[in-house]
Amino acid sequence: MRLTALMLAAFSGTCLAQTTTVSSPDGQIKVTISDEQHTPSYEISFAGKQVIANSSLGLVFKQQPAMSEGYKISSQTTDSVKSSWDQPWGERQTVVDNHNEVAVTFKKPQPQGGTFTVRFRAFNDGVGFRYELPKQAGYDDVEITKELTEFAITDSSDATAWWIPARGWNRYEYVYNTTPLHKAALVHTPFTIKNKEGVHISIHEAALVDYAGMVLNQRRDGTFQADLTPWSDGVAVKKHGAFNTPWRTIQIGDEAVDLINSDIILNLNEPNKLGDVSWVKPGKYVGIWWGMHINENTWGSGKIHGATTANTKYYMDFAAKYGFDGVLVEGWNIGWDGDWFYNGDVFSFTQPYDDFDIEELTRYGKEKGVQLIGHHETSGNVTNYRNQMEDAFALYEKSNVSQVKTGYVADGGNIKRIDENGIVRKEWHDGQFMVNEYLHNVKLAAKHKISINTHEPVKDTGLRRTYPNWIAREGARGQEFNAWGTPPNPPEHIPMLAFTRMLAGPMDFTPGIFDMGFNGLGADTNRPQTTLAKQLALYVVMYSPIQMAADLPRNYLAKPDAFQFIQDVPTDWQQSIALQGEVGDFVVFARKERKRDQYSGNDWYLGAVTDEKARTLEVKLDFLDKGKKFEAQIYRDGDKAEWVNNPYDLKVEKRIVTADDKLTLKLATSGGTAIRFKAI
Repeated sequence: MRLTALMLAAFSGTCLAQTTTVSSPDGQIKVTISDEQHTPSYEISFAGKQVIANSSLGLVFKQQPAMSEGYKISSQTTDSVKSSWDQPWGERQTVVDNHNEVAVTFKKPQPQGGTFTVRFRAFNDGVGFRYELPKQAGYDDVEITKELTEFAITDSSDATAWWIPARGWNRYEYVYNTTPLHKAALVHTPFTIKNKEGVHISIHEAALVDYAGMVLNQRRDGTFQADLTPWSDGVAVKKHGAFNTPWRTIQIGDEAVDLINSDIILNLNEPNKLGDVSWVKPGKYVGIWWGMHINENTWGSGKIHGATTANTKYYMDFAAKYGFDGVLVEGWNIGWDGDWFYNGDVFSFTQPYDDFDIEELTRYGKEKGVQLIGHHETSGNVTNYRNQMEDAFALYEKSNVSQVKTGYVADGGNIKRIDENGIVRKEWHDGQFMVNEYLHNVKLAAKHKISINTHEPVKDTGLRRTYPNWIAREGARGQEFNAWGTPPNPPEHIPMLAFTRMLAGPMDFTPGIFDMGFNGLGADTNRPQTTLAKQLALYVVMYSPIQMAADLPRNYLAKPDAFQFIQDVPTDWQQSIALQGEVGDFVVFARKERKRDQYSGNDWYLGAVTDEKARTLEVKLDFLDKGKKFEAQIYRDGDKAEWVNNPYDLKVEKRIVTADDKLTLKLATSGGTAIRFKAI
């Protein structure tokens, strides 16, 4: 550990500044914390070169004086950690936590000051820091109006940024932009940057609990300030007594894949608080879902209602025959008729439509060994949902439902809550109120041994470590945009998500569409802008412990060779490695299945996807277990495949390989390769 003592610089008896540093265990990352000019600040260097220039720290309150100017370093404590911990499920079983820490306390004399600590942790792959306010006179009840936290990117004029806008109507569901850094204005995190030297940086946060979500506001060129999403009354955060903020995270790497292979977000969250979570089960599912998006069925009642007893039994039969764990059913409950986007006041979460017999389906599911996967759509009225939530989870527990997909479809800033005076208030999905509301839902579900898959969520900040029943979220443009979105997700969307949204955690993207032509082929229709091979590769590239086979059963039965990969691929992993990639261009993953019994845990899987450009990649297989042979079952783009007019050209091949071999992957335009390495 390279950590200086407090260094006191003085001139003519006047105290100028105090500075302290903390470095990563490998010495490549160095954080310098200072009170120069009587203002708390920090900067970061990587491999001897500055990547974050001098950046302000501090908090502004509605009533109390700000904690910023006039605050000086008064003390520090240090620590070093080298340990590991196991995930109950995840992209890897064992996570290594290796960091050096300094907690720097700043003080300003009363009556206009107080005290706060900023705790920095330096990992080999980045930095995390948070504010810690102790209980102190004058600050028992505070309303934070602003964070002064800055992220000043060095040499920003030559940097590239990949981003989506924040505080917009569509929450996180935007096509990503690739621009010079100075054109990124108000942006969501994770926010990914490549600087002049080719260093990759991602700014995000970890352990977002009882606090406002942070977006980034570019002030001066290259200097981004934390911008906290406010309550309906304009206040950002309301706190009583001592509190800690979420961790602000800065992941740093020479290569783009270094960002993916980082575990900072998980390591900065608290350990599991739920105790025994053996009831949380990774797996694959099918569902009554895609038919509504392509207008073959309706959520509401009527002639083509999707959520019927007969239709659900058909899906259960299909799931049982082909090895799926559950069947998602949307549109089963009263409230979907009419324009359901605005039905938040009338949804019932316990009363089914007459053509949906939940008791019979519970019985039938047990007979088939397939569970119902529940669905709660709120249409943004969270008060109506909270008032029924306990009864809703009790019904699902009684009905053998152990996973629930929740939905909060409403424009950004239009979540409806009823306050204690009966007045309607409108809130943001990532404001403090909703941060707490989402977590309340997850905690209550855990009491009924139910896992939650949140759609229209607050962004993921690693809380799956603390609450392992929070198994997945949406939080980006998913597959459904390919049915009706204008434009649909472009060819670069998946290799873009891998280096942006997916840095936060699992996404329920709902892959596996086999019929690309439900609106016709070509470049100008709403359809998945991918090849069939790329849809298979998504099961490895887009990590989630629950993966949907999203298409209609008939489309899988029409392409049995391709469907075999979906049947084989697991969703829980012993190890995951991002092997190659560039942001928005391409990415290659290797994952080893997690050992759950004597018949599993030996196979590896590979997924590779590209954007609109066809690519030839050479991949070393040195991730495979040494001294073993594997049958590589390769699902690749055919020689004439291309996404616009010939997406179905798929070749399935087999060959024997070892860790000493290499494979040449030829990816078509918006194409992919999916491989199972079966141990022999």
